[in-house]
Amino acid sequence: MITRIVKMHFRADEIESFLATFEKQKEFIAGFEGCSHLELLQDKNDNCHFFTYSHWKDESYLELYRKSDFFRGIWSVVKLKFDKKPEAWSLISPQYSVAVGSFQTEN
Repeated sequence: MITRIVKMHFRADEIESFLATFEKQKEFIAGFEGCSHLELLQDKNDNCHFFTYSHWKDESYLELYRKSDFFRGIWSVVKLKFDKKPEAWSLISPQYSVAVGSFQTEN
């Protein structure tokens, strides 16, 4: 599984427009083949700062999405709203991860 985090900083006057675009397109993105999770997060201290957090079956599905006509179309609209260059990371979970609530100690 690949976790994709995209960091975006928008011009203040474009936030409502971005949120409307995301709301309109989120079901399509989340339903894209290979995507199992999509979340939009906003920085609590900087309301112009957003992150998308998504899970993909593997990198090939993420690449199919990134090369799709849909992504190219939506990205060409969204990127005009940025006031800083976006950043993105594709991450894997190391085998040493522990799910919350699954770690138990003996008394």
